[in-house]
Amino acid sequence: MCVIWHTYLIRVFVIRSGHGSFSNNPRLNSVVGHILHSSILVPYHGWRISHRTHHQNHGHVENDESWHPLPERLYRSLNSATRMLRFTIPFPMLAYPFYLWSRSPGKSGSHFHPSSDLFQPNERNDVLTSTACWLAMVAVLAGLTFLMGPLQILKLYLVPYWIFVMWLDFVTYLHHHGHDDKLPWYRGKEWSYLRGGLTTLDRDYGWINNIHHDIGTHVIHHLFPQIPHYHLVEATEAAKAVLGKYYREPHKSQGPFPLHLFGALVRSLKRDHYVSDTGDVVYYQTD
Repeated sequence: MCVIWHTYLIRVFVIRSGHGSFSNNPRLNSVVGHILHSSILVPYHGWRISHRTHHQNHGHVENDESWHPLPERLYRSLNSATRMLRFTIPFPMLAYPFYLWSRSPGKSGSHFHPSSDLFQPNERNDVLTSTACWLAMVAVLAGLTFLMGPLQILKLYLVPYWIFVMWLDFVTYLHHHGHDDKLPWYRGKEWSYLRGGLTTLDRDYGWINNIHHDIGTHVIHHLFPQIPHYHLVEATEAAKAVLGKYYREPHKSQGPFPLHLFGALVRSLKRDHYVSDTGDVVYYQTD
């Protein structure tokens, strides 16, 4: 439990450094980001850049980077194994490391390779630096496995790591899917930064809200990603009056754990499979 708690704390600082809100000093953000991201086997600049792309294109069918919908033609082309891995629990909740290696269906490249179309030519050295730090962490884990034995590394690192991966995928998916009403995705002139940001969802995670950087305040985070986590609740309350009907109040947890969200996850994975190949305002469909 102690190791899992430390993983939570690391993730708090990981997110803040990656969004540039850990410090006003970019070099300090980079140093802290590399240390903490590498410790959980994430290439700092690779993730930072692709996550920046996600924020700049949230809600766009083709240009979004995180949990974006599949156009129908691409969905129909997937083999049965790929469909099962994407839409059958628990496989989507284990996707993050594989996404870092090869992105999502329909997109090529890797967070580790500087020639990926995720990156600009002037970001090559940043990506190489982060990949080198990632490899250094892998070497540290290999050395610790040799010294301590694989069972100890399994208990102290690998099990908490996969719990972290499952929680991360669970949270990020539900911040963009699973509302009772179908939410739009946009293309072309219908997309705007504001419209895309308003397709994100706030969630209530019970007592976890208080220990994990107010994780449920996702709408205001997408509209203003550099707001530090300790101001997100305050900013959300201020924004509600401005957003009016465009703000969707999250369902509240009935106890300390957000058990209601598991139902939302299951329903979404059953119904949110693809969007139309055409049209500038589209909604998820299923077979």
